[in-house]
Amino acid sequence: MIYSSLVLALQSLLHPGMRATFWKSLGLTILALIGAWFAISSGFTELAIPWVSDFFQLDYQLPQWTGWISFFALMAAGFGLAAVLAFLIGPVSALIAGIFLDDAAEALEETYYPDDPPGKAMPIAEGIWLAIKFTGIVILGNLFALVLLLVPGINLIAFFVVNGYLLGREFFEFAARRFGPQDYARMMRSKHGVTIFGAGLVIAGFMAIPILNILTPLFGAALMVHLHKAIAERETRRGSPVSSRPQSA
Repeated sequence: MIYSSLVLALQSLLHPGMRATFWKSLGLTILALIGAWFAISSGFTELAIPWVSDFFQLDYQLPQWTGWISFFALMAAGFGLAAVLAFLIGPVSALIAGIFLDDAAEALEETYYPDDPPGKAMPIAEGIWLAIKFTGIVILGNLFALVLLLVPGINLIAFFVVNGYLLGREFFEFAARRFGPQDYARMMRSKHGVTIFGAGLVIAGFMAIPILNILTPLFGAALMVHLHKAIAERETRRGSPVSSRPQSA
């Protein structure tokens, strides 16, 4: 079930609806990062550099050093800012992409499951909150990746276990929430927790790939859209009560 959903999710990344969501997300992410770059660099140049120069001139009476100090401080700030922005690519893209995930899910459902009842987009406030949660998970994952690199033996295990659980839970509930209230999504997740955790590990592995990890929100949403459909179909065949589509909220 996970494998077939994975194959479909990889194919889905080339779907026109997914590509449109990706380009919108990427464009807004780039604009946000450019704005952050100019705001932070301008603030540093206007405030921090003059303060460093004044500090050394007034307290240590070493004016001949201040030019070099200011130069190296500016260089260090530039490298530091670049590192910060590189770290922020994942979280910022996750926040922006999370806002458009319903559009991507709708496009996939129409293409791959045209005979099924369509899902229903979440309310705007809930969608924004979901995007914020996705962002928090991506930040947590990146922080774990940075911190646990210093802890041999458990770094990769902890990274995949924590992120596999969090990513699996949030993305599956997103996919299921389009077809029922929160109680339905949680009931499905509880009943199929092992399968969903396995799919979450796949998303965590995808997130660990540099460059490609910017696609994590779209890949995770696609994977769980297909996995939810597969689980719901299996429940229908078994005649389980949770298989029937609940009243959409």
